[in-house]
Amino acid sequence: MLNGVVLSIDAMGGDNGPETVIKGIEYFLKHEGKNRRARFLLHGDEPQLAALLLKCKNASTRSEIRHTDLEIGMDEKPSQALRKGKGSSMWNAIESLKSNEANVAVSAGNTGALMAISKIRLRNKQGAQRPPLAASWPNPNGMGVVLDVGANIDCDAAQLTEFAVLGEAYFRALYKVEKPRVGMINVGSEEGKGNEAVKAAHERLSQSELSLNYIGYVEGNDISTGGADVFITDGFTGNVALKTAEGTAKLIGTYFSAALKSGAWSKFTAFLNGVALRKLKKQIDPRKVNGAVLLGLKGVVVKSHGGTDHIGFANALNVAIGLAESDFLDEIQRSMDALHNENDNIGFIA
Repeated sequence: MLNGVVLSIDAMGGDNGPETVIKGIEYFLKHEGKNRRARFLLHGDEPQLAALLLKCKNASTRSEIRHTDLEIGMDEKPSQALRKGKGSSMWNAIESLKSNEANVAVSAGNTGALMAISKIRLRNKQGAQRPPLAASWPNPNGMGVVLDVGANIDCDAAQLTEFAVLGEAYFRALYKVEKPRVGMINVGSEEGKGNEAVKAAHERLSQSELSLNYIGYVEGNDISTGGADVFITDGFTGNVALKTAEGTAKLIGTYFSAALKSGAWSKFTAFLNGVALRKLKKQIDPRKVNGAVLLGLKGVVVKSHGGTDHIGFANALNVAIGLAESDFLDEIQRSMDALHNENDNIGFIA
């Protein structure tokens, strides 16, 4: 039986499946997780996983395999996953969290299926409507958090208000900041701008006595410049912003590499500035911010990007264990209770 902080892993999820997962665990244990009491409950095909663990000494000593030959495809619809997914590696990873065998679940698999199974098996926390997906985002001050980045395409004012409360509690737990700044993403900072849901949520948060550090409207460029710590938006807008940022980071990296190889002088100056250039490459590496979290569930579920490599998956594990070691779930419930008590008192309707 595993002890310490236990991470329940969908070992078959993602574009590259078990190889990325096992290599990611090994990388995590060699770097970020060297002194962490992390243990791993791996759900998937035992022959494949056992063969990969033979090549990864650290991961092997900290892992236990739970065999299943069922897995959910990356292109399956959520409804299909619910009908046919019982007993799959993803389903079993969530089930181990529900049965308290694990402290947190991690999957790089089908996002829609993961959200559907998590909501059905774990259920929402009291007062939560539809859990958003929160992603970390680098800025000059460190990190920000954006939510929703894809779980809820259309959102009303009540949901956006909930996202603000959930995101604030999440940021406090993950980054240990007592009063993170919360902003509502809009097409401008003027009071009259935005759709009705955004304007109603902004008015609600502006009048709240929940002790949120709500700073009002922010714009898309503020995400990368650090204009707030927590950025609230609907899942459609958030997902487009996230994918745009990932693509931009890759484009900059491509241009940068091409420029350094464009001639003898460029190669020479790159050699002289090697340390600074490696630091820059690390700063714009999207793998370092991999690991989004479904908020508002009765359990912690971390979603890794399906196309990431072992370094990106290791970062998702780092996010997962950070939350598992925090009082995140209790903070979420306290914040949700306070929000809905205030809503009842003022008669707020989306």
